[in-house]
Amino acid sequence: MFGRWAREARLSFARLPSSVPGIARAPDRPVHAIRDIWPGNPDHGALLVSGAARFEGRNISLHAHDWEYADLAPATRDWLQGFTWLRDLRALGSDEARLYARSIVGSWLDQPPIDPLVLNAPATGARLASWLGHFDFFAASASEAFRQKVMDRLLVEGRLISIMLPLAEEGWRNLTALKGLLAVAVAIPSQTGFLQRFYRYLEQELDRLILPDGTLRERSPQAQMEAARELAEISVFMRMAQLAPSEKVQHALARICPVLRALRHGDGSLALFHGSKEHDDRQIDRIMQYGARQRLLASSMPDGGFWRISAGKALLFVDGASPAAAPYDGNAHAAPLALEFSHGRQRLFVNCGAASSGMWKKALRETAAHSSLVVEETSCCDFAPSGAIARRPAHVTLTHQSQDGAHWVDGQHDGWYPGFGASWRRRLYLGPTGEDLRGEECLDGERRVAFALRFHLHPSVQAELAPDGDEVLMHAGGMIWRFRQEGGALSLERSVYAGGEKPVASHQIVIRPLTVEAMSASAESDTDTKQASAGNAETGRTPDSETVAASQADAATDAGSDTPADALPPSGSAAPALQEQPAKIEPVPARQVMQWVMERVPE
Repeated sequence: MFGRWAREARLSFARLPSSVPGIARAPDRPVHAIRDIWPGNPDHGALLVSGAARFEGRNISLHAHDWEYADLAPATRDWLQGFTWLRDLRALGSDEARLYARSIVGSWLDQPPIDPLVLNAPATGARLASWLGHFDFFAASASEAFRQKVMDRLLVEGRLISIMLPLAEEGWRNLTALKGLLAVAVAIPSQTGFLQRFYRYLEQELDRLILPDGTLRERSPQAQMEAARELAEISVFMRMAQLAPSEKVQHALARICPVLRALRHGDGSLALFHGSKEHDDRQIDRIMQYGARQRLLASSMPDGGFWRISAGKALLFVDGASPAAAPYDGNAHAAPLALEFSHGRQRLFVNCGAASSGMWKKALRETAAHSSLVVEETSCCDFAPSGAIARRPAHVTLTHQSQDGAHWVDGQHDGWYPGFGASWRRRLYLGPTGEDLRGEECLDGERRVAFALRFHLHPSVQAELAPDGDEVLMHAGGMIWRFRQEGGALSLERSVYAGGEKPVASHQIVIRPLTVEAMSASAESDTDTKQASAGNAETGRTPDSETVAASQADAATDAGSDTPADALPPSGSAAPALQEQPAKIEPVPARQVMQWVMERVPE
């Protein structure tokens, strides 16, 4: 109780304006100038001048008289209050853009530094770094009174971050808060306590954030990129202020960047696991140029649980661990053993991506939004109202072996055992050329269950189901690929891809269990085939291939004749529904096995 009271007293003191006697006054301009090192988007800058901001593919109206934006999702609100979009105005570079930046910063200064505007440490850190990184753009030519007002507010909000330390565990975002504190410490070096607290709590944050293999505890390629970006910017700020390089920062970057490089597809963008989007490959290259001098690639990620398998021009990614532990699971997806597959710069099998808020975020976190298996329309994890994971598989294992350029992966998890008594085992094989990917999916349980085995396709892949329903042909990147399966009913259905700026339509390959009728028909077909074989053996004849193919086609057609509704909603749906209606399955004990092959068709 006393500690909380003392903290509130310190926060109240920090908010006192510099005009109060005895309170230190900031200089009217930064003592050491720093500059934002990331490029902006002039098109977005032009949109800002017109009174709107663009975030995740949609326009947001700016109303500077009310910076709380209570009607917006937290991620959107944090982005607006972080002022990182000032770089878009700088990229536009016109006098109109400069004056608009000055007026929008001035509107923030007119708001008192009270909660909730300033007690969000990561958003405050982003704002302080952005103001100082663009000070020469919007404030250098302004009046002395305006510059003094900006610097005084920087001092107040820097004090607030300093007092809030140590921060609750929020993952990479805490690095943003510390970056803002460093920026103010560099701009106002007379406040020596800022730099001391920055060094002290940065080391603490890095120790608890990074796993031994260099993966972040959030187990997210995007979080890996964001952490590398924040640390790269911190390192650059230190050099601009002629501070001694921090060995802790350099060591952290040397561990994080090789993992980030390993979590990129052949097109240079990120793999889509746990809240990640693709992102511009040039932006990622720029981050790593600032962050690490050596172009190292992580050979393995045992602590992070990701498996990156390379053969020829192909890359196979598999999520081989349970979702991140609390409190780092706010953006974690229900996707153990989910995979992604690309060849060269062409993505083929993908996960559906992510959204920052709303129904899309919830839908895209479900197991059905991944190239994975779903049992009885149920995700293998449950999500709490707070966004944390309330239930997760108790055991997730994955092993990898290779020989003569070929790779074998064997993984399993028990995420559906509590509700359905089922465990899933996934075995994968990738040939030496990277043009032959095979899998065996096995469900072991107390009874037969309905399932949907999904392979989401990148939007650039053109796919069609063969007329007899036994294979899917895909045209992508000037190549043709064939997908075949055995043990289920094959279909090609619509999906959605949210790996870019906004969701777009795509397709997914889906395998479901054969219905009782289809299994009976298949059994009868097998019996007929055996009888024909026996008869042919007596007469010395063999069954012709057309007869066998016709029997297989009939079984496949019966199995796939009733195609359910779409698995994923088109953009704008009020309530996304990721799963399909399951086929009726008799509750009899069984092991359910599906085998599939994805291979390139020779030209």
